[in-house]
Amino acid sequence: MHKDIQFVIDAEGQRKAVILPVEEYEEMMEDLHIGRAASEARSESRRPIEDVVRDWRAAGDIDV
Repeated sequence: MHKDIQFVIDAEGQRKAVILPVEEYEEMMEDLHIGRAASEARSESRRPIEDVVRDWRAAGDIDV
């Protein structure tokens, strides 16, 4: 655990909230977004990379 994370506690000493640096919060939100995108992508159809590259070449999107 990072030393700059703080907790808000109630009268009984139970943790009720977390205070963390904005940078760490933003990283967590990005990780969450990536995880959700990966989860949603599981249900999408897949194509071999060779087919995708061939289509990109035909469309002029890549020249390799």
